[in-house]
Amino acid sequence: MAWYAVHTRSRHEDRVHLGLTQKGRQVFLPKMEVWSKRKDRRKRIWLPMFPGYLFVELFSLDNQTKLDVLKTFGVVRLLGKPYGADPIPVPDAKIDAIQRIVHSRVEVQQFQYPKVGEPARIIDGPFTGVEGLVLKTDYDKELFVIAIELLQRSVAIKLEGFQIARL
Repeated sequence: MAWYAVHTRSRHEDRVHLGLTQKGRQVFLPKMEVWSKRKDRRKRIWLPMFPGYLFVELFSLDNQTKLDVLKTFGVVRLLGKPYGADPIPVPDAKIDAIQRIVHSRVEVQQFQYPKVGEPARIIDGPFTGVEGLVLKTDYDKELFVIAIELLQRSVAIKLEGFQIARL
């Protein structure tokens, strides 16, 4: 038995998981609990650790098995080499490591915040749409200082994490 990575349509991981489970397949969809970043409130939600992907365990990789997986609603393809070659199995050690992380309930964070010196765009607040350069960051408090050039003068604005996006 080997594990294979399945590429799904955007935000269809749960639906593919349900479809493959109903077909009697062993499926692993690693999820992590994160804080949602909304303007009015914060709450804990479960998100896929690898958006757009999940893992399925297959006994054999014959055409009927591949077709059965590919016909599941929301499945795009089985990951492998390009140009229609056979899918490549994911090593058991990697699956075990991912399962240990998920079961240990360690807080996993995925940062896509801009770093110091990178250009960024303000996506929330009175300066929405304005671009500038990140001068200072505090990832623990999710605070950023961004320099905006207005009328040939630099102005620094302190922003929270949900208000800024990397360009």
